[in-house]
Amino acid sequence: QVQLVESGGGLVPAGGSLRLSCTASGRTTSSTDMGWFRQAPGEEREFVAVVRGLGGYTYYADSVKGRFTISRDSAKTTVYLQMNSLKLEDTAVYYCAARQNGILSTIRSSTMYNYWGQGTQVTVSS
Repeated sequence: QVQLVESGGGLVPAGGSLRLSCTASGRTTSSTDMGWFRQAPGEEREFVAVVRGLGGYTYYADSVKGRFTISRDSAKTTVYLQMNSLKLEDTAVYYCAARQNGILSTIRSSTMYNYWGQGTQVTVSS
């Protein structure tokens, strides 16, 4: 089992920045992928960014590429999502997610993650 705890959400004006954190506890391994998904009201949960457990490669949704940066600490138990140049459409509940031994082709699929945080609200105001 892996437990995930997020922090860092809040209200920020458009163009501003915010950093989310997610700390994992429990049975994380070197093959644990950790990432972020988000869900806006009335929308499906969508992929934002992920860092691959093996090798530390990072992957981003096209909508956030160049504005968001995902990183992790040296212990590989905490991931960060630095969000810059925030837009109104970034408003959502952001969820941290983790999985183990997943195949690369499914890394953007929320259904392939079996560990989730409680979610943190990010609201971008005009």
